Amino acid sequence: MPATIRKASSQVFLHYASAFEWNTLLGYFAARATPGVEGVRNERYWRTVRVDHRAGVIAVAHDAGRGGLGVWHSPSLSPVRAQLRASLRRLFDLDTDPRPIVEHLARDPRLAPLVRQRPGLRVPGAINGFELAVRAILGQQVSVRGASTLAGRLAAAVGEPLPSSLDLPAGARDSGLSHLAPTPARIVEAGVDRIARIGLPRARAATLVHLARAIADGIIGDLAPGDGAEAKAEQLLELPGIGAWTAQYIALRALRLPDAFPESDLGLRKAMGGMSAIALRHAAERWRPWRGYAAIHLWTAK
Repeated sequence: MPATIRKASSQVFLHYASAFEWNTLLGYFAARATPGVEGVRNERYWRTVRVDHRAGVIAVAHDAGRGGLGVWHSPSLSPVRAQLRASLRRLFDLDTDPRPIVEHLARDPRLAPLVRQRPGLRVPGAINGFELAVRAILGQQVSVRGASTLAGRLAAAVGEPLPSSLDLPAGARDSGLSHLAPTPARIVEAGVDRIARIGLPRARAATLVHLARAIADGIIGDLAPGDGAEAKAEQLLELPGIGAWTAQYIALRALRLPDAFPESDLGLRKAMGGMSAIALRHAAERWRPWRGYAAIHLWTAK
């Protein structure tokens, strides 16, 4: 990354094991980037972040020669660098060794060509579980592009503007970064009516508020990996407007459950030759305990 990026910023390097499909992962994030909050530019992933009440901006680039990701961040994030590092490792699924996953999934003739073509493919994670859950709800019954548009409108309407005094890495403003992703408290404060004005059905706006309140009140807790992740996935289903697809998508990307599998997903069914959800569920049994990795291979298949 050019020296201009390093100016007014700090650096972290994140190693990964085995192969790593950076371009595919970057393309996945680019297609789903929330305008104003994140974006892909010049083969780098940019985004605003809030870590332990500290706001900042990060830029991430691949360094194949060193086998890792170079991360440049605002100096404001230096005191929380350890937490930032952990979040980024989850975001890019860096702690997974894909070799045993590839070996297992390659036993299925349908998946074998896909996993052998991209043996380093990871499951794109989330830097913040609530942010990912909001995106999943916004994506119900709309296109990927439509969900991105809604997410950008929500961030502009409810998210906190990026502080003008923040010392940013060079290029951050050019990447269109302007807001921090909305927190549960800001969603609850905004209320259903204000959120619906971004172009959401009122019922879906209410789902966002219900989720935000459940997290803010500690009913579900933060949507982070670790002990209790399976229970959190089940609790999501108790909220109005969250069905199996949404809960499984959140479980896969935010809760990091490797066997989570949204079997009703239209893209997965098309990739498997137009299977019904029931047929796909049966076919996916042989992929356990890595059904989530099978899903990302199918979603990104060319």
